[in-house]
Amino acid sequence: MTPASLSTLPAPSVRQSADDGHIVRTAARVPAPTHRARVRAELARYSAAIGLTGIVRRHGSPLLVLDTARVRDQLHLLQRELPAAHVHFATKALPHPAVVRTIAETGASFEVASRGEIALLRDAGVDVGRTLHTHPIRSRADIADAYCSGIRRFVVDNPGELWKLAVLPRDIDVLVRLSFPNPAARCDLSTKFGATEVQAAALVEQAIGLGVSVAGFSFHVGSQTTTVAPFERAIRRTTSLMSELEVRTGARFSVLDLGGGFPIGYDEAVPDLAVLGAGIRTAIAAGGRNDTVLLEPGRFVTATAMTLVSRVIGSSDRVDGRWHYLDDGLYGSYSNVLTEGVHPLVFAASELTGSAVPDAARERATLAGPTCDSVDVIARGIELPALDEGDLLVSPMMGAYTSVTASGFNGLEPTPIHVIDAGPLRF
Repeated sequence: MTPASLSTLPAPSVRQSADDGHIVRTAARVPAPTHRARVRAELARYSAAIGLTGIVRRHGSPLLVLDTARVRDQLHLLQRELPAAHVHFATKALPHPAVVRTIAETGASFEVASRGEIALLRDAGVDVGRTLHTHPIRSRADIADAYCSGIRRFVVDNPGELWKLAVLPRDIDVLVRLSFPNPAARCDLSTKFGATEVQAAALVEQAIGLGVSVAGFSFHVGSQTTTVAPFERAIRRTTSLMSELEVRTGARFSVLDLGGGFPIGYDEAVPDLAVLGAGIRTAIAAGGRNDTVLLEPGRFVTATAMTLVSRVIGSSDRVDGRWHYLDDGLYGSYSNVLTEGVHPLVFAASELTGSAVPDAARERATLAGPTCDSVDVIARGIELPALDEGDLLVSPMMGAYTSVTASGFNGLEPTPIHVIDAGPLRF
């Protein structure tokens, strides 16, 4: 069981009661464990299985532990729930060589947006020719580098970028990116990129005039999308547009790129991928087409694969209560709090040992990072066992948009990444 697929169903219990001298067994429903409790239990089992304490003893803190087996698990889950889709991992989520090698070994491909990401893939021996370049705005030098590296499929959302691509040989094709705003998403990715359906239709006609092949269309319904409705709406409107433009222009499209956006349960439960996958499959079938379906997942593939261990380096009693200062923070691995507004759970290592911590030994505290900046606050009012200098804290689901968006502010070194491959674990 992974944190992304934790159930919220309450568990039954059995109690005995006396009624007229007879023992009657009755089922009593007990309150469902909270999301935090479920994640804590899973993290406790996982930490024990991989020997997390020993890893930190050998390598120190702060430390990010990257488990490539969990990358494979998430890819297999995608392949099970959306078996007809071709996965292009969003390299930006965790551009680490071990991740790249693991994904390549599964047969999945990659999505890139920069020369640096292309170079990472090339250095890892990846067949860059299968890679999808999705950044809708590129310099001419970026385009030349991508083409010379072997990339032949690009995403566009405006005429200016189409003109830049038109100078390339005719062995390329493009996907037109559509905008489907989704304010409910944690990060609405249609606010910066994407064309309206009217603009997209005009762009297709311009591409035909320039002799640039349009393979199909792409969209992204937004990060951390927790209902299937935005996917269904985008699929319906995109497939309708594709069929309409085929009639109008005589073009033939063959690719439907659904982007990413599949959610991870950081501080609250999210739907299982099976729920979203069923709705997506139904929506595609309803379109009545036979397009090649692409996915660009990033967070979903790597978030659960990395665990952060940090340490208390000092504490202070302030007017608003107890503060603990850690050796990692918002300018480091917890950068996703600052850049994305997600809130990873934080547990004291003592909570993961299996022994209950008495209420009297718990406290509400603020956790802050090590920099001198007052913005560097990880969590406020979090209830934890009483902590002392040197105590360890653990955050799961730290494998997406964490180390990659960290900075060197205050001269702090990047948090080291220790790679393991735990393989299949059975709890």
